[in-house]
Amino acid sequence: MNPLGEAPQSHSISQNGTSDATAGPGGLAVGRASSEEWHEVAEWAAAEAWNPGDSDVACFHPTDPDGFFIGRIGARAVSAVSVVNYSPEYAFLGYYLVHPDHRGQGLGIATWRTAVPHAGARTIGLDAVPAQEANYRRSGFTSANGTIRYGGRPERSGAPGAGVVPVTAAHHEAIAAYDRTCFPADRSGFVARWLSTAGHTAYAALRDGRLTGYGVIRPSRDGRRIGPLFADTPEDAEGLFDALTAHLGPDEVVSVDVPETQKAADALVTARGLTPQAEFVRMYTGPVPEIRQERVFGVTTLELG
Repeated sequence: MNPLGEAPQSHSISQNGTSDATAGPGGLAVGRASSEEWHEVAEWAAAEAWNPGDSDVACFHPTDPDGFFIGRIGARAVSAVSVVNYSPEYAFLGYYLVHPDHRGQGLGIATWRTAVPHAGARTIGLDAVPAQEANYRRSGFTSANGTIRYGGRPERSGAPGAGVVPVTAAHHEAIAAYDRTCFPADRSGFVARWLSTAGHTAYAALRDGRLTGYGVIRPSRDGRRIGPLFADTPEDAEGLFDALTAHLGPDEVVSVDVPETQKAADALVTARGLTPQAEFVRMYTGPVPEIRQERVFGVTTLELG
């Protein structure tokens, strides 16, 4: 998710595949960040009400440890952006942030210039707030579809549907294969971490022994977040949603990011009492990756794809 920081204006995306530490305005030095260092950026995101998941950094950083960039002035971190390479063809940009004390100085643009070449010639995806959509277009991004964040206290609808079961290690291979149909790259390593991280609860939908969907709910700074929620049919998605939320207390809130083109997902979360909270725009630098969009009832995250 990229609603803050400094918009990249009209700076084009370099495709030279390099991203060494560089000097910038005010003595800015941009370099790669370790998982431990990235936790500070996650705190910035939390302060901006992005509501990151508690274990998001631990799950995503190993996917591409070289894809997380922090700008520093002296010892102080002031800017950040992630450019995670998922495959030779696809990367995702997120966490484009400048600390509130340092905005308006060109630090975000300088950080962007250093980080984006890490993607090389890959198609890059990102999620932006509508107010920044035009700026990203000037940097070579094209709008693909909107995403709506729904949130609230989910209403109970009875027991989860038949065929919805807790995920075990025996399901991981099938889930990774299913995930590949819903995401533009193979991210099986990430999926294994996402399914098994402490605090994450995952369910699979099965029909005649065949996987027809899966979903994960995780603790976040404000309640719980569902993502992904992938399913063959609205009935599968409904069963998964109900299983994921069945254990929540009466006052716990949940959020899920739904593609605006997925009307069945809108109907599902609305029927469960969730309401629209915010809107975003998915954008790409190249052709829109082909996935089974009809299976996507909730995206994994807006920050990291």
